[in-house]
Amino acid sequence: MLDAPDIRPDAKRLIDQLPAGASWDDVAYEVYVRQAIEQGIADADAGRTVDNDAALARVRARIRRAS
Repeated sequence: MLDAPDIRPDAKRLIDQLPAGASWDDVAYEVYVRQAIEQGIADADAGRTVDNDAALARVRARIRRAS
């Protein structure tokens, strides 16, 4: 992990943006959201996306199979 980016500045900024009285759950949620967004951006950059029509077709097909 020597080549991993230093996340400390971003983590400090995240903590500083939380309201007074924030809980550990609030911190965990913010970290989760940040990771999910970063993963989504990485997926999009790598072409691992599905257009809206294809996604809706998949959802509809699952609903039909479940009913």
